[in-house]
Amino acid sequence: MAQTQSLLGAFALLGLCWLLSENRCAVRWRDAAIGLAITFALALLLLKVPTIAIAFGAVNAAVDAVAAATRAGTTLAFGYLGGGPAPFEVKDPAASFVLAFQALPVVLVMSALTTLLFHWRVLPPIVNGFSWLLGRAMGVSGAVGLSTAANVFLGMVEAPLFIRPYLARLTRSELFMVMTGGMAGIAGTVFVLYSIFLKPVIPDAGAHLLIAALLGAPAALLVARIMVPETETTRAVEAFETPEVASSAMDAIVRGTAAGLELLWSIIAMLVVFVALVWMANAALGLLPDIAGAPVTLQRILGLVMAPVCWLMGVPWSEAMTAGGLMGTKTVLNELLAYLDLAKLPKEALSERSRLIMVYALCGFANFGSLGIMIAGLTGMAPERREDIVALGPRTIVSGTLTTCLLGAVVGALT
Repeated sequence: MAQTQSLLGAFALLGLCWLLSENRCAVRWRDAAIGLAITFALALLLLKVPTIAIAFGAVNAAVDAVAAATRAGTTLAFGYLGGGPAPFEVKDPAASFVLAFQALPVVLVMSALTTLLFHWRVLPPIVNGFSWLLGRAMGVSGAVGLSTAANVFLGMVEAPLFIRPYLARLTRSELFMVMTGGMAGIAGTVFVLYSIFLKPVIPDAGAHLLIAALLGAPAALLVARIMVPETETTRAVEAFETPEVASSAMDAIVRGTAAGLELLWSIIAMLVVFVALVWMANAALGLLPDIAGAPVTLQRILGLVMAPVCWLMGVPWSEAMTAGGLMGTKTVLNELLAYLDLAKLPKEALSERSRLIMVYALCGFANFGSLGIMIAGLTGMAPERREDIVALGPRTIVSGTLTTCLLGAVVGALT
């Protein structure tokens, strides 16, 4: 019954995409059906084929290795604050965990490692291969396929750099696909970070986040094509060369570390500011009378708004308010805070299946802060497309959110 609910919910979410479409009559349902079939087939392959499941199990070992390596660095730099032995008796182990010194620095290591792997030409063949598959299976241009494939490993601004010379030639629909792909996934730089947060509640969190990133590519193209259908002839060039990211291995490490440092400070700043804003909002809402025996909070309001969407994904109605609160936090604030809230939930708040669905539903950058970053980045790369980028920007929050919700429903239908 729960699986049927998720399956029907997936079609309902696509129906919502159609209702929000710029041109409902121009939607090519054959392309949409192919996109949905590919998403389901890929999910079935990655989640149910034993050999592949075992291979993805190695992802968790890799996550543990990166976390341990980072811990070695933070211990040297910060001592016991970074995870080293404390020079005193620790009465409360939980209180000794310092987020900024023990968990967040993994962003630095992943940023340097990703840049190094691109320089060594390890990741480019994977990106190009996935791009070719997307182009063959879904009929998108090489530019769109390459940017969407790069989003599996890179963020919403870094991935379009692969096709920077061609951004000005993209049709409006293709530009929306590129933007949706960025908002419907997470960057490799934060992949391990989120895996560490979720490991206590989702044993195979690393593998599931990687699967979500892979599934997000065809799903983003599917949703984007419905919301902004293609009505023009593509002008993008099919052949691309992966840009050189560094002149040497040492240069790659330096560049990656510098980029990671900028991201690290941004994450810390956002955490401080957003948590403070949520606290102030709840303090103001606390002045209102209690409703249903509980105080009014931002989380409860967001939960009420997003609960029906979570129910469509397959979350039982008794848990939909809690899941809706997580979706609201992710959309209004960011996915980092939402994953932190998911990790802190009591065990009885969500069932194991609902937690798994939410891991996929939260796996995207679709929020207002990311929107500003993406608009600034893309307009800098293609100033002549500024009007289209700004006009399509707010819609990408909706398309990115619907994409990750669709992934939650697909996973719910298969588990």
